[in-house]
Amino acid sequence: MLDATKTNIVEALRKSVHQLTGAATDYDSLIDLIGNARLVLIGEASHGTHEFYEQRAEITKRLIQEKGFNAVAVEADGPDAYRLNRYVQGVNEDLTPIDALSGFQHFPSWMWRNLDVVKFVNWLREYNDNLNETGVKVGFYGLDLYSMYASIAAVLDYLEQVDPEAANRARSRYACLENFGEDTHSYGYATSLGISESCEGEVIKQLRELQNRVADYTHKQGRLAADEFFYAEQNARIVKNAEAYYRAMFTGRVSSWNIRDRHMAETLEHLMTHLDQQDIPAKIVVWEHNSHLGDARATDMARQGEVNLGQLNHQRLFPRRCEGDGGEGEAKEQRRITNDYGLLTMD
Repeated sequence: MLDATKTNIVEALRKSVHQLTGAATDYDSLIDLIGNARLVLIGEASHGTHEFYEQRAEITKRLIQEKGFNAVAVEADGPDAYRLNRYVQGVNEDLTPIDALSGFQHFPSWMWRNLDVVKFVNWLREYNDNLNETGVKVGFYGLDLYSMYASIAAVLDYLEQVDPEAANRARSRYACLENFGEDTHSYGYATSLGISESCEGEVIKQLRELQNRVADYTHKQGRLAADEFFYAEQNARIVKNAEAYYRAMFTGRVSSWNIRDRHMAETLEHLMTHLDQQDIPAKIVVWEHNSHLGDARATDMARQGEVNLGQLNHQRLFPRRCEGDGGEGEAKEQRRITNDYGLLTMD
């Protein structure tokens, strides 16, 4: 029985696997399968393996060149990724990819400060630089929420430029978070035990005020002004969700996991809307670990009450298709959904 099972598995794999030879045509069938999808999620099974990173970059290059993808969104903090975004679009003072990546200081820094990412960032800068005047430059964005204090600084920096009085109000609201010396875990521990009051109300107020001033702050024409407001608003959202995340860390893993993946799904949705509003149909490649991009409902995560970015995107983009009884029929439908919007995991 065991030998028969092994044989069946081998035969199934033989029908499905595609050998990579190093030829330029290796991914032709994959590119064809992606078709006109606007969202492609590329997962990987580690945080830093050269082979995964190299192939992920090669697939992404083809999606940009052949399918018109105009953004890369990654499992990284917003401020660090946005510095990289400004570099690849040629609007900051960093001279090299290594300079632009120097903001990635927090653990695990090797996820982004490695040779494969340096090469891709260098390629992306050259690609953008060589576009004609009507070409759409490709952006690079972070989806994660670990940057609570860096995001506070980003919100204040933006407001100091456009509305100093609003910057003072924001500084006052964020002041309660400064009592912990930028130690997010101490904040979460103290508030979850009732030792200190949470700053939940203040960070929500700040996000809402910023959102209410969108017309005032984006009256200037041009994509750059809209990008800068989007970046500030996203950082205010990071502060709000990170505050909740660090409080939840001490009440249960499932709760904090779900806050994080819901934040990443929310951020991705806002990024798509932001690009669409600039008359640039959003086509985004997402780089994250497989645990975030596969559908949680097909794994043990579901039994633990966990959701992930992949599941949340399925449910947002194809709500009717996601209704079912959890049986084989639904499993087949989920596989079809995956093909519709593009999901690739590398194990």
